Amino acid sequence: MLFICYPKCTTCQRAKKYLDDRNAVYELRDIKEDRPTRSELEKWYKASGLPLKKFFNTSGLQYKALNLKEKLPGMSEEEQLDLLASDGMLVKRPILVSGKKVLVGYKEAEYEQALK
Repeated sequence: MLFICYPKCTTCQRAKKYLDDRNAVYELRDIKEDRPTRSELEKWYKASGLPLKKFFNTSGLQYKALNLKEKLPGMSEEEQLDLLASDGMLVKRPILVSGKKVLVGYKEAEYEQALK
């Protein structure tokens, strides 16, 4: 499994604790230091079954500074992926990639399913 997070994020810390408490084996990746590539984001987006807008960190400072709430609806999927790949802090976290499953954000029930 690949666990992409921002170590200072409390939601990421809770998700990491959940994984650690269950002795899950995963590779940890800091989203700010080693941001996801465009091809990774595209692959994860398609595997997740989620709308692309769910990959944006809508509560982040960068999201608000760029006024993305207004801009995203008018952007193509290609433009959105390029934007996400340009700054790890724009990406919602944590992301858990487990086999063909991709979870964005942290919901304990989803993690429980992913670990089965």
